Amino acid sequence: MEQREDSIFPIEEALEMILIFDRAGEISYANAAARQKLGYDNDLCKKHISDVFPNTFRAVEKGFESECPFGNELQNLVAYRKNLTCFPVEARLVQDAADSGRYICMANDILEKEFLSREIDRIKQEAGQAMKVKSEFVANVTHELRTPVNGVLGNVRELLERGTDGETEKSLRLVERCCDDMNKIINNILDFSKLEAGKFTLEPRRFHFRNMLDYVRANHINRITEKGLGFFMTVSPQIPEYVIGDELRIVQILNNLLSNAQKFTPWGKITLEAVRTAQVNDRMELFFIVSDTGIGIDKGDRDKLFQSFSQVDASISRKYGGTGLGLNICKQLAELMGGQIEVESEKNKGSTFSFSIWVGACEDGETVSQQDDGKGAAPAMAALLHTAEENGENPENIRKYGTPENREKLKKNLSKLILSVEMENWEKAEMFMETVRQLTEEAPREVKRAALRLKMAIQKENYEKVTAEFEELNNFLQSEGDVLHDL
Repeated sequence: MEQREDSIFPIEEALEMILIFDRAGEISYANAAARQKLGYDNDLCKKHISDVFPNTFRAVEKGFESECPFGNELQNLVAYRKNLTCFPVEARLVQDAADSGRYICMANDILEKEFLSREIDRIKQEAGQAMKVKSEFVANVTHELRTPVNGVLGNVRELLERGTDGETEKSLRLVERCCDDMNKIINNILDFSKLEAGKFTLEPRRFHFRNMLDYVRANHINRITEKGLGFFMTVSPQIPEYVIGDELRIVQILNNLLSNAQKFTPWGKITLEAVRTAQVNDRMELFFIVSDTGIGIDKGDRDKLFQSFSQVDASISRKYGGTGLGLNICKQLAELMGGQIEVESEKNKGSTFSFSIWVGACEDGETVSQQDDGKGAAPAMAALLHTAEENGENPENIRKYGTPENREKLKKNLSKLILSVEMENWEKAEMFMETVRQLTEEAPREVKRAALRLKMAIQKENYEKVTAEFEELNNFLQSEGDVLHDL
C-alpha cells in the first residue's frame, strides 16, 4: 500500500511532511520527512489522523470530524509525535479533486521559525530598552556637562565686563570661545541621540527669512574676516519676507556648514547663497549653497562625510578638531525638512555644500529686492533694468522668463559670461552669472538647477566644469525655446 501511494505521488524526498488519509481517517501514506519528524519508522500508516493532529481531528464512527477548512488556505496546527510531544506546523489540508475519498496534509515544522521570531521580538525589546537607557544617559550627561561649562562661561563674561588688560582679555576670550565650542559639541551629541532614537521633532513657525540670514552672518563674519577671508551672501528676491519652518534647525545647518568652511579654508573666500527653486501650492523648496576655497575633499572620501562619528581621515580630527557628528546631523535635519544635502569638492580646490528644504509660504509674504553680495551682482541687474526702462522696454517683461525680452537679455549676458571666462576674468563672470540666475528665477526647476550648478563652477574658477555646465544650461534653454540658438 505504501509503495503504491509512493509511486503515484513521487514525494518521498520532499522536505515538508506529507500525509495521505482516507474518509475513515486512516493514514495510507507518510513520506520520509513525516516519519522522521513524527518519530515513526514504518508504523505511521494505519494510524488515525487524529493521532497526529488530536486538536484538529476527532475520530468518530464514520471516520473523522474537523472544523478546519480543506483547500489552499495555510493553517497553524499542532502535530504530535509518537512519544506524545508536540510541535507547531503550518499546514494545508487538500481534498482529492477526483473525489476518490482521499485527503492530503502538507505541513512544515515551524518550531525553529517560532523560536527565532520570539528571539527577534526579545532582541528588539532589549534594543529598545537599551536605546531608552542610552538616550536618558546621554541627556543626563550632557546636562551635567553643560552646567559647569555655562558656569565657567558666565564667570568669564563677568570678568570681561569689568575690564582687563590686553593679555588677560585675550586669554579670557580664548576661554569664552572654548566654552562656546564645548556647548556646540554637547548640543550635537544630544541632537544625534534624539535623531537616533527617533524622538526628534521639528517646530515650524513663521519667521523673518532675511533676519535669520543676517543673524547667521553676524555669528560668523568676525571669525571669517579674522582669517583674512572674504564673505559674500546672496538672497534670491523670489524668497518672501516671511516663511514657515523650523528656524532654529535651518540656522543649525547653516552654522555647521559655515563653521566647517571657515575651519577648512586657509585663504580665499566663503559664499552663502539662498534661492527658491520650486513652489507647490503653499509649499516652497529653498536651496542653500555654501562654497569655500579651502582644502577640499578627494572624490573617494565624500561618502564618509555624512556618516556618524566619521572624519575623512584621522589627521583631520587631530588638526582641526570635531566629533564627526555635525554633517550627519545636518543630513538628517535636511531630510526631516523634506530635502537633502549634497557636496561637490576637489582636493585643494575647495568645496560646495548645498542643501534643500521645504517651507511654508505665508499669505502676507512679500518678496524683496536682491541684496548686494559684495561683487556687484545686484547693481548689475538694477542697471540692466534701469537701462531697459530708459529705452522704453518693460522691466517686468525682462524678468519674466520666456518672453522675447527675457530671451534677448539671457543671450547677451551668457555671451558676456563665457567671454569673461575665456579671458579668466572670474569676477566679471560672477557678475554676469548672477544676472543670468535672476533672469531664470521663473524658469522650470531643471533650468534653475542648471544655472545654480554653473554659478558654483564659476565660483570655483574651474574652466572645464564651467564649460560643461554652460553646455548643459545651453541645452536646457534651447529646449525651452532656442534661446541660445545664435551662441
